[in-house]
Amino acid sequence: MIVALIAACEIGFWVLLAAGLAFRYLLRMPRTGLALLLCEPLLEVVLLVATAVDLRNGAEPGWAHGLAALYIGYTVGHGHRTVKWLDGHAAHRFGGVPKPAGPPRYGTARARYETKLWLGTLAGAAVAVALLQLAVWYVGDASRTGTLEDWRFMALRIAGIHGVVALAYWIWPKKAPAGESRAGTDIDKERAGR
Repeated sequence: MIVALIAACEIGFWVLLAAGLAFRYLLRMPRTGLALLLCEPLLEVVLLVATAVDLRNGAEPGWAHGLAALYIGYTVGHGHRTVKWLDGHAAHRFGGVPKPAGPPRYGTARARYETKLWLGTLAGAAVAVALLQLAVWYVGDASRTGTLEDWRFMALRIAGIHGVVALAYWIWPKKAPAGESRAGTDIDKERAGR
């Protein structure tokens, strides 16, 4: 049941996102579109409640419960950025605004950008670990919660690996090709400052 609900939440996320953007830009109903976009966190609340009810009804804690916690954590850490990115591209495509700037490509501007991404992953991992710990306490039987504890370590490993990747951009910053003008790196710095 939980796996199907995770899939339904993911599908619901994209349906609400598409509907919200369509109302904002195609139908010229920005308030309705914003209301639809603001409904997206309700999907995670539904998933959280369903997971708790499933555990309360005696379901064996398993990988699906851990995946639900990671999914909620990912949405908390990166959902806003995803919506903002897609909203910017929809505004460009259908609203006539300039195309949103891409991420910086070189130097410390890129390292700062990667660090911000990692902070989103770290926030998502913290949420997932907290939810998994609550589930462990909720179940209250150490012999049944091994899978949940494994998922907790999985969330920490993901955050750790992403942290190493972000750190690599600071230690070995990507340099602009020799033929590219200095103006290109100034634009990258300006983008990172936003």
